[in-house]
Amino acid sequence: MSDPVTDTAARLRATFRTGRTQGNDWRTRQLTALRALLTEHRGDFVAALHADLGKGEEEAVRTEVAFTVREIDHALAHLDAWTRPAPAPVPERLAGSTAWSVLEPLGVVLVIGPWNYPAQLVLAPLAGALAAGNCVLVKPSELAPATSALLARLVPHFLDRDAVAVVEGGIPETTALLAQRFDHIFYTGNGAVGRVVMRAAAEHLTPVTLELGGKSPVFVDRDADLAEVATRLVATKYMNAGQTCVAPDYVLTDPGTAPRLVAALAAEIRAVHGEDAAASPAYGRIVNERHFDRLSGLLDSGTVAVGGGRDRATRYLAPTVLTGVSPDAPVMREEIFGPILPIVEVPGLDEAIAFIVARDKPLALYAFTGSATTRDRLLAETSSGAVTFGAPVAHLGVPDLPFGGVGESGMGNYHGPYSMETFSHRKAVLAAPGTV
Repeated sequence: MSDPVTDTAARLRATFRTGRTQGNDWRTRQLTALRALLTEHRGDFVAALHADLGKGEEEAVRTEVAFTVREIDHALAHLDAWTRPAPAPVPERLAGSTAWSVLEPLGVVLVIGPWNYPAQLVLAPLAGALAAGNCVLVKPSELAPATSALLARLVPHFLDRDAVAVVEGGIPETTALLAQRFDHIFYTGNGAVGRVVMRAAAEHLTPVTLELGGKSPVFVDRDADLAEVATRLVATKYMNAGQTCVAPDYVLTDPGTAPRLVAALAAEIRAVHGEDAAASPAYGRIVNERHFDRLSGLLDSGTVAVGGGRDRATRYLAPTVLTGVSPDAPVMREEIFGPILPIVEVPGLDEAIAFIVARDKPLALYAFTGSATTRDRLLAETSSGAVTFGAPVAHLGVPDLPFGGVGESGMGNYHGPYSMETFSHRKAVLAAPGTV
């Protein structure tokens, strides 16, 4: 009896063996079609994202549709340059030889997407895998069912059906997929499932990219413009109701700055979301009741200085700021992944750095400081997937920067040319004299 997952993987592998995905013409057609999928069905994505996560239209377009379109446009603009052979110098003992490297597609790639950005975090890796000339099997998150169904419906109508496929489902389907042999697995999600993916991949020596998360800290120095800090923290912490892997997770600042920062945050939250964020069409909802209950339990980790309102029936949790949070409080033991911002007081920079390095390496580190020495120390004395000064999350908007974690926050990276490297094998070539 045939198995749909096995049959789908076999069909993609057979397509890759024909060689038709390797030329830039095919890659360009697929990227152009993927762009059309997003732009022609923008309204469908807005509706699906609202159904799954309560996302407002502006946020859905900006963070899911437009973000991915920019990634595709960047790939289309640079595809020829990225795929050119890269010459390499040869040592004197090989004088007369010519050396270069070429990027070749890996084969069949599995992309497993998360629920928090269920369009962007499936389609941006898909764009990179297609730009590199691979066949791709996509597994959207079952926790975002409306977006998953939309992808399953649209992908076969826009992309090469023999080279790109969508498999929907939950744990059984994912388990069946991980039993197959792929040439690369790209997983975005949490560390627990990331370990499952790695164990499965080890059976076939399949390389993996793990885009995980972690507790991304924010250091707010004494000299920071707190009104500006509040504007940027509110814009990024409470986006998607805090369900963002690179969201600021907690703030480290000194006891004199903390109360003034809390006041600035309270004013900015009111300015952006009104007196009652539950009435704001732009403010999202927690993905399901299990996550809502987990987040609600974290509110006891400190004093609710701002927000704290919640409604389980609608999965609404207000933009919240906690003060009086101890380093070992429950809210500091796990990635929050919700609209709760703890303020942890430390005497100064030395203690902030010690606090950060004593914990798992985060996906990002953010800092607001006017001191070049402080910036240099944070860069040199901490390790994280990325560092951004003055603009949390903004590094994602630079297509030629790699995006990825380190240690517990992930392995490997993508975006722009780094997607090409991730989804390709760089093959070394040498031609000795008389052979060419």
